[in-house]
Amino acid sequence: MNTLVLIPCRLSATRLPGKPLLKINGLSMISHVFNKAKDANLGEVFVATEDQEIFDEVKKNGGQAIMTSNEHKTGTDRIYEAIKKLDMKNIELIMNLQGDEPLMDVEDIKNLNQRMINSNSDIGTLASKITEKKRYQDTNIVKVTTEKSLDESFFPSAVNFSRKINQINKNIYHHLGIYCYRLKALESFVSFEQSANEIKEKLEQLRALDNNIKINVALAKSAPIGVDTQEDFIAIKKIMEYKSK
Repeated sequence: MNTLVLIPCRLSATRLPGKPLLKINGLSMISHVFNKAKDANLGEVFVATEDQEIFDEVKKNGGQAIMTSNEHKTGTDRIYEAIKKLDMKNIELIMNLQGDEPLMDVEDIKNLNQRMINSNSDIGTLASKITEKKRYQDTNIVKVTTEKSLDESFFPSAVNFSRKINQINKNIYHHLGIYCYRLKALESFVSFEQSANEIKEKLEQLRALDNNIKINVALAKSAPIGVDTQEDFIAIKKIMEYKSK
């Protein structure tokens, strides 16, 4: 089954403007994510962006990039434009990696791709166990509630995604910034208007659930920090610089 990997990326993040170009070990964050995607060896990898600076940065570091409109409300809408522009034949799965998770584990990316190949799921994603109670209240950490407990053999459906959890139960996990779509499911997703829940929570995956598109969740081995704030960036920079020594 042929997979295309796309990384939607833009400069105008509200909480940490310009974050894709921030340098870690002399390389921009978006280039680190691109390299992770290449290391997974699933298929062609492209960064989809509205910003010439990101396009130039990726190309300068040996990556592939494609320019997209600045009108998109979500990353998923952006990658769909990229797919149409690239017009690649025989693509059945689209892996959507977030440009602000440079610590995503390559084995987790491969595992999600394999789960999608082995199942008939419309959309697949990853989640990890929450080990600190304060994370339930952290609105920068997206939580997913699943119909069954996650373990290495299950690929259960997501019941809900939210930023803040008031009541803790055993089937709530830390959602990671990665999706794998079957092409037909992605086409359905982008055909719908943004849902009220999606707009309220600022979580595009709720558009899928609100329109009866199933999202299945696999357990990730690691729980990488996403970069939403300056503090996140400093923490990730320290980890990656330590690992490179």
